[in-house]
Amino acid sequence: MFVALVAALAVLPPSRSFAQPVETLLSGLDYPWDIEARDGAIYLTEKAGTLGIYEDGKLTRMPVETSVPVLDDRGGGLLGLALRPDFAESGLVVLYQHYGTPDARLNRVIEAERTGQGWRETRVLLDGIPGHPLYNGGRVAFGPDGMLYVTTGWTERRDRPQDLDSLAGKILRVTADGAIPDDNPFPGSPVWSLGHRNPQGLAWDDTGQLFAAEHGQSALDEVNRIERGGNYGWPLIQGDETGSGMRAPLVHSGRDTWAPSGLAFDGVNLLLAGLRAKGVLVIAPRDGAILEAVSLGERIRDVLVIDGDVYAITTNRSPRRDGASNDRLIRLER
Repeated sequence: MFVALVAALAVLPPSRSFAQPVETLLSGLDYPWDIEARDGAIYLTEKAGTLGIYEDGKLTRMPVETSVPVLDDRGGGLLGLALRPDFAESGLVVLYQHYGTPDARLNRVIEAERTGQGWRETRVLLDGIPGHPLYNGGRVAFGPDGMLYVTTGWTERRDRPQDLDSLAGKILRVTADGAIPDDNPFPGSPVWSLGHRNPQGLAWDDTGQLFAAEHGQSALDEVNRIERGGNYGWPLIQGDETGSGMRAPLVHSGRDTWAPSGLAFDGVNLLLAGLRAKGVLVIAPRDGAILEAVSLGERIRDVLVIDGDVYAITTNRSPRRDGASNDRLIRLER
């Protein structure tokens, strides 16, 4: 299906074209989940519980010491990563951690600091986020407002995404210290938006508008323009369906399956990492038009723009399967 999509989009004039070949910067990664960059270094999580630093052509892989063990099972593990806005001074990072047991799963958001050849948890910012073998959300990111945004999955519980008392199926917003901001839409709650199924991508454009990418139930994957207090309908509506007080997606995949994960803004357009699509989609943030579909032949987990260059990581093993993932950090020429 994705090959057909690429062919169909070949007639569209992209604003910026990708060139070949793709450059492999690192190979032999094991299920990396998030990449971030600061001051010439790339930071990446692997879900077994490491946070590595790629610098000067070398990866230093370091364990993360947490107060409760990381549950590395199926789609759960050490997932999202965000560098605090004051990272240059504080050296502090934020991580999304899956924990518990296969029969009793939870997620939490922690802060960690560098300690010699590793990282150590310093405090818990959010806890008690419901967990699932596959649907955990998992992305953390600081917005232009300095607040921390967190995506959570619906955990196959139809009541949770529409329940403001549950943290599942939401985009959450807290301060860098984990406090609930006074201007959140629901007093005393970290919920920023609701009605999400399994959002795994967050990005802001140059106006400060937030966008999120999320997995659909069966195809109908979405990119949404996120508004304060917005209800994005899951599980009551999807695709082109409508509901009172519920927001339609900016764009959805229709009968195709993208399995979207990471999302980035390149200064003009949104770049969407596709797992099942095995590539990167270029999406216009104003109207959701798909301008380009870059087939890479591997499951793309996250995408990052650094000084105009596009970097991506693969997770080639499905979370439904066991075994090695054999992944790469790559750079795409534009």
